Amino acid sequence: MKKVLIITYHWPPSGGITVLRCLKFVKYLREFGWEPVVFTAENASYQFLDFTNEKDIPEGLEIHKVPIFEPINLFKKLSGRKKNQPLQNITSNSAKKKTIVDTLGMWVRGNFFIPDARYRWIKPSVKYLENYLQNNKIDAILTDGPPHTNTVIGLKLAQKFMIPWLADFQDPWTQVDYYDKLYIGKRADRKHKALEQAVFKTAKKITIASPTWKKDLESIGAKKVDVIYYGFDEPEFEHFQAKESTDFIFFHGGLLGEDRNPISFLNALKQLLIEHPEIRSNVRIKLAGEVDHAVRESIRMNDLDGLTEYMGMIPRQQVLEEYAEASMLLLPINKAANAKGRIPGKLFEMLRTGKPILVFGPNDGDVKQIVEEKQLGKSFDYSEELFIYAYLKKALIHNEIGNFNPSQHVSEYSNKAITQKIAGYLDEIAES
Repeated sequence: MKKVLIITYHWPPSGGITVLRCLKFVKYLREFGWEPVVFTAENASYQFLDFTNEKDIPEGLEIHKVPIFEPINLFKKLSGRKKNQPLQNITSNSAKKKTIVDTLGMWVRGNFFIPDARYRWIKPSVKYLENYLQNNKIDAILTDGPPHTNTVIGLKLAQKFMIPWLADFQDPWTQVDYYDKLYIGKRADRKHKALEQAVFKTAKKITIASPTWKKDLESIGAKKVDVIYYGFDEPEFEHFQAKESTDFIFFHGGLLGEDRNPISFLNALKQLLIEHPEIRSNVRIKLAGEVDHAVRESIRMNDLDGLTEYMGMIPRQQVLEEYAEASMLLLPINKAANAKGRIPGKLFEMLRTGKPILVFGPNDGDVKQIVEEKQLGKSFDYSEELFIYAYLKKALIHNEIGNFNPSQHVSEYSNKAITQKIAGYLDEIAES
């Protein structure tokens, strides 16, 4: 069986959606003729922990770890955050929550931590893996970024050993939505872009998480780019059973930052409840995960705080249970220059539930195309408040969801099917 070295910062017990991409590749690669060898960080400062992810680690998997130094705990101390408090992307926080320490931290991150805050892991990792590769046969390398520290490690190894390399991008590098918010100077910008171009020239294959981002990468020189979605894992839905509730429950799970504040939805819902006060007692909004100050304020200003439950961080299994109980799943897309290509990883789990998905994002976005082609949701631009109101009225007053087909098949988005594509790309580059 051919071997692939997978370089990933995120690995169990890391929680959240990011860890699942590589973890699910590793889970299924053996079925398609590839034995994964995982290299990851020791004692990493993960923002969320989820020990249930360990169940997906294949038996007998070869795992290598090198200690990592991260400045995250120092930053938390300087910014007045608790050590065990998750540090969400500070670029998506509202102005009232952003401090001078946050601003300084973003500037330091963009100009001195290149490619990212884990950059000090590059040198010891490359040294360790150079020794490993000199004594062990590896047929291909797969890296997963961000953090693009992973990508740079793969770049250096591929350049030295001429091993075929697949560079996977969950998010873009210099085209990512928060790149311009890091106060990056000209010198640092040149370094970021030079490393990115070196990746494009060295990698035998590049994969990225959306069709629009594929085109964006190609526009700056990337070649042999294909799309690999996040996907969902079918075994996790073995006991999933959609439930009917007497209340109409809107549910969102994950970070709800200022750049995803669904003000038009909240305004429309407020107006609907004013016109139909008889349904107010049967409407609920459930928000799991970090919710920004600005979003909470928008909810309060629309007199919806009494209907809203802030659940905080909850385990993934509970997220699936909330999906089952919900009447409609909310999916706000980042308000950003590259929002057209933003496909949140949770979309595919939401599709698998068969519950109606209400998307807020660009009308030419990849998410809109997926949910509406599959007849599993409806997407509106953030500015389309009147259309959102009309849709909510049909759903809550007339019990009409619209062009919705919960029996749609979405098996092409399963992690197993997606890993089969990855294995095919690995076969392709290994043979070349």
